[in-house]
Amino acid sequence: MKFVHRLLGILIAFCLMWILFITSIQAVVYWNPGYFEKEYTKYQVLDDLPPMTMEDLLDVTDEMMDYLKGDRADLHVVTTMGGETREFFNNREIAHMEDVRDLFLGAIFLRRVCLVAAVACLALLFGLKAQIRRVLPPALCLGTGLFFGILAVLAAIISTDFSKYFVVFHHIFFKNDLWILNPETDMLINIVPEGFFLDTAARIAGLYGALVLVLFGVSLFLSLRGRGKK
Repeated sequence: MKFVHRLLGILIAFCLMWILFITSIQAVVYWNPGYFEKEYTKYQVLDDLPPMTMEDLLDVTDEMMDYLKGDRADLHVVTTMGGETREFFNNREIAHMEDVRDLFLGAIFLRRVCLVAAVACLALLFGLKAQIRRVLPPALCLGTGLFFGILAVLAAIISTDFSKYFVVFHHIFFKNDLWILNPETDMLINIVPEGFFLDTAARIAGLYGALVLVLFGVSLFLSLRGRGKK
């Protein structure tokens, strides 16, 4: 029975890791005021676009981000560029962003599934009359450590050649070549260059790592304290 208790605890840890990961992504790209403007300024993206204001570009970005989280029905965003009113995204970009939205909403849905699964595992532990204070902290330490170790190895590999693994990521998660954009005709690739993705990935990794370390630290503290009392 102790094995079952420990397994349930590890499953809770894995669920929490995914929940924290998706939450970290949201925190960086949605809950970080001024982030896009800072990145646009850093990479001087306005220089690679037909003449338009930063305010208009940020309005387009807000519409794009609303679309990705399902708060907007389509990505036909009209703005002023080069002195004329036109749609910012072309058909190829819109088709690609549909794939991106499906991926993002799928991750959000999976986070909800993990939340439900974590609560169910916790309820099952109570139902099995497990000693939660003795079972859960060590299991969380083990599960968190294993999951974080795997991700750390992946992060180390990706950091050796971000461009290469950025392409690999697209090949894995997209079944078409719509993500291959032309900077001469496609605005999307100009407003989010590779440097933007590198910065964003670094911020997400930093926040996620901090959250995981806090979870691991609290679990380790409770685990050691439980052993001391025992």
